[in-house]
Amino acid sequence: MSFSGKEALIIGGSSGMGLAAARILVEKGASVTLVGRSSAKLAGAQAAFENPGKVRTFPCDLTNKGDLDGLISHVRDEMKGVKYLVNAAGVFSPKSFLEHTGEDYDAYLDLNRAIFFVTQQVAKNMAANGGGSIVNIGSMWAHQAIKATPSSAYSMAKAGLHSLTQHLAMELAGYGIRVNAVAPAVVETPIYGSFIKPEEIHAALQTFNDFHPLGRVGKPEDVAAVIVFLLSDEADWVSGAVWNVDGGVMAGRNQ
Repeated sequence: MSFSGKEALIIGGSSGMGLAAARILVEKGASVTLVGRSSAKLAGAQAAFENPGKVRTFPCDLTNKGDLDGLISHVRDEMKGVKYLVNAAGVFSPKSFLEHTGEDYDAYLDLNRAIFFVTQQVAKNMAANGGGSIVNIGSMWAHQAIKATPSSAYSMAKAGLHSLTQHLAMELAGYGIRVNAVAPAVVETPIYGSFIKPEEIHAALQTFNDFHPLGRVGKPEDVAAVIVFLLSDEADWVSGAVWNVDGGVMAGRNQ
């Protein structure tokens, strides 16, 4: 599996599954552009690569119209040859449906809007340059509700991303563009920092180990390996799929 000389864009690439996927892509020869909200986090992520010269960064608050327009323009003008896109940006803050506010809802759906239009521009570039491959990070929560983590707006947004994956796979196939998604269960990433202190995330998530038939929560690298496979030519007859990468949860839960 080689990505030598190819260009990848990772939306939400400063941490978690997006960053883990970027590391594998760079190891296999790709150059990557990491997009994230925090310039400091992006700089730290870039510096941690063994070959930081293969990594560029682009700070962007995807929910800010000016920032989003700037990113789309950058992709249009400076990334004409992009071959791979990973949509890994996400927010997660469990809250009861009856307590959700408009701001809570907008946090999820504004992010989906950004993903939609960034993906549109990337697909235009790919269509003009022989195709490419896109992977969206969806969620197990889009498949089923979990009482311990009430996530109606989050799940609604992720279900929309699953549906977008299938529609784009159909519409873009003729341009040589494959579109797939992964649906993780509990994976230890900084996304839980919205409601758990960062230093407590690891311990808190260990309480979900037995929730997964395989006996542990996921690591970013578990999901990243599947993302990179789906991007690669080894999966060149796979499109429109939503792959469960969930420690067996969708097969059946232990609790």
